[in-house]
Amino acid sequence: MSSTSLYHQSDTRIQTELQIIERAKRDPKDFAPLYNQYHESIFRYVVKRVNDSDLACDITSNVFVKAITNLQKYEFRGVPFSSWLFRIAKSEVYQSFRDQKAKRTVSIDKVTIVQVFEELNLDDDEENKAKLSRALRRINEKELALIEMRYFEKRSYREIGEIISVTENNAKVKTFRALQKLKVLFKE
Repeated sequence: MSSTSLYHQSDTRIQTELQIIERAKRDPKDFAPLYNQYHESIFRYVVKRVNDSDLACDITSNVFVKAITNLQKYEFRGVPFSSWLFRIAKSEVYQSFRDQKAKRTVSIDKVTIVQVFEELNLDDDEENKAKLSRALRRINEKELALIEMRYFEKRSYREIGEIISVTENNAKVKTFRALQKLKVLFKE
């Protein structure tokens, strides 16, 4: 299964997932299929942000402990269950930065760079890679998260809004502004 399919699920798949969630609310042992389905993608999300496998394992564990502990509070909002998990993961990553007083790192692979270059209408060359890296380090955490979710992870604006607790339209506006800021910083 590709990671993109996790972000863009069919109505049938979402309904099946809701049935699993309802069973898990009654018996936590039934949470296993959700854990198995999303563990890897949550781990990848976390490790890209902390760039430390051991810390990412700890944070990912915390995400799933919080998810199963708070599953009774989960409310379906028209987006995949993963959006709720990613919102928990985002919170846990930020908490780890506060706890460690650490600065977030950005781990970008070759495919991601090409996608960002396409969005910025730039050539994929070493000079532009260095400029992009510098520009990404200069935007704030929230802007970086928006760019990552939209352009690196290919999330819909609706899912981004769910993860950051804003409306879909507000997610579009915030992402557009973050991209515009990245473009300005890239040119400096």
